[in-house]
Amino acid sequence: MNFLLDNWIWLLTAAASGGALLLPMLGKGGGADAISPAEAVQMINREKAVVIDVCESAEFSAGHVVGARSVPLATLEGSKSLPANKTLPVVLVCASGTRARRAAATVRGLGHQRVHVLQGGMAGWREAGLPVEKSA
Repeated sequence: MNFLLDNWIWLLTAAASGGALLLPMLGKGGGADAISPAEAVQMINREKAVVIDVCESAEFSAGHVVGARSVPLATLEGSKSLPANKTLPVVLVCASGTRARRAAATVRGLGHQRVHVLQGGMAGWREAGLPVEKSA
């Protein structure tokens, strides 16, 4: 008991540090659910999810999820490529998942209810051995 009383400041610091490390995991990608590539495939097949790739045009041309729509992050707000039906699931993809998490907040702000971010982005998609389409 003496140890706890003598070292309360260190214990408090350790608890605060641990909480700070857990905070990003609780946030889940800016209000969006992070989903695995396998979950994304199921959502595409069963629920007609729309895949939006927020990479730049050159990255999109180099390889993207089959059937994905290219909407670079900078043009997301004014895009007509987002589904008109705001209850359809939207899966956001980028190279690693970082831009997709930023895009999730924008897409939610536009009124879409079911916004998901692909874990690991295109790197995770390729790692799972899923098909990649290239544009000319």
